[in-house]
Amino acid sequence: MTLVQRIKLVREDLVVSIRGKLKNGQIAAIKVLSSHSSQGVREFLTEIQVISDIEHENLVKLYGCCVEGNHRILVYNYLENNSLARTLLGGSQSGIYFNWPTRVKICIGVARGLAYLHKEVRPHIIHRDIKASNILLDKDLTPKISDFGLAKLIPPNVTHVSTRVAGTVGYLAPEYAITGQVTRRADIYSFGVLLIEIVSGRSNNNTRLPIDEQYILERTWQLYERNELVLLVDASLNGDFDAEQACKFLKIGLVCTQDSPMLRPSMSTVVEMLSGNKDFDESTITNRD
Repeated sequence: MTLVQRIKLVREDLVVSIRGKLKNGQIAAIKVLSSHSSQGVREFLTEIQVISDIEHENLVKLYGCCVEGNHRILVYNYLENNSLARTLLGGSQSGIYFNWPTRVKICIGVARGLAYLHKEVRPHIIHRDIKASNILLDKDLTPKISDFGLAKLIPPNVTHVSTRVAGTVGYLAPEYAITGQVTRRADIYSFGVLLIEIVSGRSNNNTRLPIDEQYILERTWQLYERNELVLLVDASLNGDFDAEQACKFLKIGLVCTQDSPMLRPSMSTVVEMLSGNKDFDESTITNRD
């Protein structure tokens, strides 16, 4: 029986990840894309090209792939604790308590993974879809950046790539959404949104909140201007967190999401600031347009 025959449960219009076991007994995540999936052949091939040759603690690991008929299959390392969107931002039903040290580890881990893609890999890689649902967690809650179907490779001496706008509303850098010209600083903007989400424990858009609190970036700016950023920190922590560090992380999120891409720091600089190896200069936060 073929692999495709063994996973008949996959609906034709979905991208589905299921748990499986390799011949060596290792547990793996099997990502199955049907012929009608929103991720087309181009995205599928991009994901293989991008992730097959790189390895990092904070990136998912591709074990192999399979193309059989109209079906396309990717096999990754299995990550026990799903995504940040389903666990941290999905509510307490996940059963996982994200204490402050764990959140710090996740923030720094994602930043390190992005810095590796932006600087260490040749050619450099722009992910283009950094968001909570694409950050997976292993058994130790170590974050792994996943889903490279929209990634773009940046050749040497090239400042940007012009492409169709793709990604997720709420995480898109304004200059990219308007012009279609994507740079590594678009990923930095998305990371800034994610950073604020992790500290606050809420998604970037929540229509159940009062109108002036629904959009997390707007809310963060409001509290920053009132010197009340600490009020944004996730209430589920019950005050058990480093207030100074939490506010610094939120301010770094604001720096990363500034309208002008040139004012955003590189991901390697972000890693140093989050890790405490580089002083954070609050004067780099500029007023909104």
